[in-house]
Amino acid sequence: MNNETISLRAALRLSAWLLLMGQILYIIVTQFHAGGDANDHHAIFVTYAGNGIWTAVHFGQFASMAILLAGLLALSFALDVQTGTSRLLGRLGAAAAAATLALYGALQAIDGVALKQAVNAWASAPDAEKAARFASAEAIRWLEWGMRSYQDFTLGLALLLFATAAARAVSVPRPIAYLMGLSGLTYLAQGWVAGTEGFSAAQSVAIVLAWVLSLVWMIWLAVVASRMRASKPLSPGEY
Repeated sequence: MNNETISLRAALRLSAWLLLMGQILYIIVTQFHAGGDANDHHAIFVTYAGNGIWTAVHFGQFASMAILLAGLLALSFALDVQTGTSRLLGRLGAAAAAATLALYGALQAIDGVALKQAVNAWASAPDAEKAARFASAEAIRWLEWGMRSYQDFTLGLALLLFATAAARAVSVPRPIAYLMGLSGLTYLAQGWVAGTEGFSAAQSVAIVLAWVLSLVWMIWLAVVASRMRASKPLSPGEY
C-alpha cells in the first residue's frame, strides 16, 4: 500500500462524512424555517415579518450547505480515476460545486437579509406606503426565485458530473454513483420548477425526493469509506 492509496482513502472518508453531516444538518435546520404557502405572498410575508429566528435559520442553512459542498470538493480528490476524461469530469464537478456555494451565498443574502428587511418594512409601513412596500418585497421574492433556480441547476450539474466520474472509480460502488446521478436530476427539476412556478407544491416534492436520495447514497458512501481495509484497495465484490 502506497501513500497515494492512503491519501485516497482519507479523502473518501472525509468526503463521505462532510456530505452526510452537511445534508443532515441542512434538513434539521430547515425544519425551523417559517412555514406556509410560499407562493401566497400576502400571507407568507406576514409570517416572515413575525419570525424572530429568520436570520439564524438562514445562516444555519448556509453553513450546512457549505459543509455539504466541501464534501463534494473533497470527493474530487477521493475518486481514484486515472483516465483524462474522468479526471476532467471530477474537476468540472468541483468547479460546479464552488459555483453552487457562491450562488447559495447570494441566495441567502437575498432571502435571509434583503427579503426579511423588505417584509418588515411592509408590515410596519403606514397604509399609504403598503402597496409600494409590498411591490418591493415581491420583487425581491422573484429575484430569490431566479437565484434559487440557478443554484439548483449548478448543484444538479455538479452531482451529475461527480456521479459520472464516480461510476468509473473502483473505490465507489456503481449503485452509489447512480443514486448520486438521480439526486442530481431532482435538483435540476427543482431549478426548473423554481424558475417557472416559484416555491410550489411540486418543488416541495422534488426537495423531499432529493433529500431521501441524497441520504441513501451518502450513508452508503460513509459505510463503504468506513469499511475500507487498511491493507489493500477494495474490489467490486467487497462492498
